[in-house]
Amino acid sequence: EVQLQASGGGLVQSGGSLRLSCAASGFDFVGATIGWFRQAPGKEREGVSIISGIGGNTYYVDSVKGRFTIWRDNARKTVYLQMNSLKPEDTAVYYCSRALGGPSFRGELYDYWGQGTLVTVSS
Repeated sequence: EVQLQASGGGLVQSGGSLRLSCAASGFDFVGATIGWFRQAPGKEREGVSIISGIGGNTYYVDSVKGRFTIWRDNARKTVYLQMNSLKPEDTAVYYCSRALGGPSFRGELYDYWGQGTLVTVSS
């Protein structure tokens, strides 16, 4: 059974940091592209960061470049998202997901989704 378990969210002040984790199981993790998405209240889901399988290429939406870092630990089948210099506009539920193919910020190109972890950044 394919599973993706996101964790690490919480309440943090503006300028603070959090590290999210996405623990995966039930599929070929090493070759899989994994994406982090977020959805703020009343807003559409947004792609945040992606890491490809073979090669580990990384991609970021412009609004988080220079603040967020994604990496993966294939031995632990886990993808991490380090979020620094957090802003109130980063407040959202963050999800990790497995891409059906290569890297894309289009959510419809992902199949399995974790349950999400809430990040709240206070001003």
